[in-house]
Amino acid sequence: MTNNKYKIDNTLPDSNDNHQEQQSYFEYCLLNNYQRNFPLTDKPFANIADDLHVDAENVIDKMKELQARGLISRVGAVFRPNTINASMLAAVAVPEERIDEVADIVNSYVEVNHNYEREHYYNLWFVLHAVDEDHIHATLDSIEMRTGLTTLRLPIIDDFHIDLGFDLQWKQ
Repeated sequence: MTNNKYKIDNTLPDSNDNHQEQQSYFEYCLLNNYQRNFPLTDKPFANIADDLHVDAENVIDKMKELQARGLISRVGAVFRPNTINASMLAAVAVPEERIDEVADIVNSYVEVNHNYEREHYYNLWFVLHAVDEDHIHATLDSIEMRTGLTTLRLPIIDDFHIDLGFDLQWKQ
C-alpha cells in the first residue's frame, strides 16, 4: 500500500534487538510510510499492521501515542477544497509572544485542517473545512472572540495541490 518512491523495508528490527530501537523504527514507519497512500479500506490499521508485521491494536495504540506527543495532529482524509464541503484559507496577525497560545486555540477547532507560522505580518495561517460557508464564518467569529484578534478571510478561488508529506530519515 505504500508509495514505491518512499518504500522502505517495513520489517521491524529483530526481537533480539534493543526494544527502544524497535519502537523508534516502528514510529518512523508509521510517521513516514503512511503520510501518503493511507490504506483506503474498511480496516486500514489492519493493513498497516500486516505491512509492519504487528497487530492492529499496536498500530492504533502507537498512533494515539504519537498524537498525544504532538508528532501527528490527525489521521484522516484531506479533500479537494469546496468539493464536498466549504473551505477557506485564513490568517491572523499574532503578537510573537502569543503565537503558541493562539495556535493552540486555532488547533482546538475540528474545522481547522492544519496551520502554519509564516514570517509575515499575518504570521499564522490555517485552512478550514465545514459543511457550509456560514459554519466557516461562525468558526472564524469564535476564533476572533477567543483570541481577541481579527482573522483575514481568504475564500479559495483556485486550489493548488501542495504535497505536505515529508520523507523522514531514520537514524539507527
